[in-house]
This record gives sequence, structure tokens and C-alpha cells, in this order.
Amino acid sequence: MSEEQSTCRQCGTCCQNGGPALHHPDTDLLRQGKVGFRHLVTIREGEMAYSPSGVLEAAEHELVKITGRGGGWTCLFFDKDNSSCGIYAHRPLECRLLKCWDPDDLLGVVGQDIISRRDLVNAGDPVNDLIAHQQRECPAEVVASAVAGWRQQPENEKCRAILDDLIRRDLALRNYAIVDLGLPAEVEFFVFGRPLFKQLAGFGVGLREVGGHLEFLWP
Repeated sequence: MSEEQSTCRQCGTCCQNGGPALHHPDTDLLRQGKVGFRHLVTIREGEMAYSPSGVLEAAEHELVKITGRGGGWTCLFFDKDNSSCGIYAHRPLECRLLKCWDPDDLLGVVGQDIISRRDLVNAGDPVNDLIAHQQRECPAEVVASAVAGWRQQPENEKCRAILDDLIRRDLALRNYAIVDLGLPAEVEFFVFGRPLFKQLAGFGVGLREVGGHLEFLWP
């Protein structure tokens, strides 16, 4: 950006680099129905994600973000044809603070007063049991450790075996929640976050079904 810029040019670059993480001041957007659970994706602590500065790093805290469009990270509410925001009058805190020519205000709230899944789910909601089940079956810290170990030593069979097991557990839990318990598929990414195999796809890991069984393609 040029040194003279001091207003938004509505180029859409920021909106195409990922939706905002939600903070407690944003809870009114959900209460008012401006944003729903179907619009959200959870980034669990330790999961690899892009920071507001564009760096791929492990999330230090659980984040609840506006999800992307079509499997990418372009904000769901961004209208590319008109380079506009579908909820501009009700946009989240990070969007209101974002100034690409001066990121200090946005960087000042990163990791502060952030929303987690449990902040948005009522105490007696069965979704809490699913979140707890996920942590038992696929502990965030174990996932993070296995991913880090595999990235350091791609040929490490132990790390691969751990990740293989975690991916299968993750998919089994999602299938159980949706097929057996009736969890709406549209809120899967909020309740569980992105499937582990999709997280690993960014590192070159593939997944295919062969004869009714899952087969992982390691780079």
C-alpha cells in the first residue's frame, strides 16, 4: 500500500485472506441472527491457521471464525462481483478495526476477549457433549504434536500412524454426530472445526476411498 492511503479502496483483498475471528462484543450478531452457527468454523488450539498478518502458525487459543466460501478462506459474506460485504452494517469487530494501511488497531485485539465454542453453546445443550467427546477422541494437543512431529520428519512412521488413527477417529465422530444423532451438517464446522484430513491437505496429504476403506496418500 502507498504511504498516502488512508481510506479503504474496497479492493476485497482483506476479505479474501480469511474471515474474522469473533470476540465477545460480536455475540450480539448471533443473538440478532445476523450471523448463525452455519456461518462459523472453529479453529482449535494448536491447529495451523493464518494469522491476521498472513503467517501460517499454530493457533494459541481456540478461535471461532466466519467460515470461507467453497472450501477456500475468502469470507463467506464477501461478494466478489461487487467487492462488497453482505453484512457490512453488522460486520464483526475485527472487520471494523481492519485498516490495511494501518493494522495496529486490529493487531491490538488479536487473541484478546475471543469467543470459544463453549461461549456460544448453552450449558445444557448436547453439543457440549460432542465437543467434550472430540477432545477425548482427538485431543487438540495430541493432534498438534503429531502434525508438528510429522512435518519435522515426514518419513516418521510413528507420527503417520498417530495421524492416521486421529483422522479416522475424527471422521467417525462426525459421522456419528450427523447420522446417528441428527446434528445438522451445516453446523459441523462450528461444532468440530475442519476435518483433520482437510487441515493436512495443505501439507500435501491426500485421502481416497478404496474398496470401502480409507487410504491416505502421504507426500
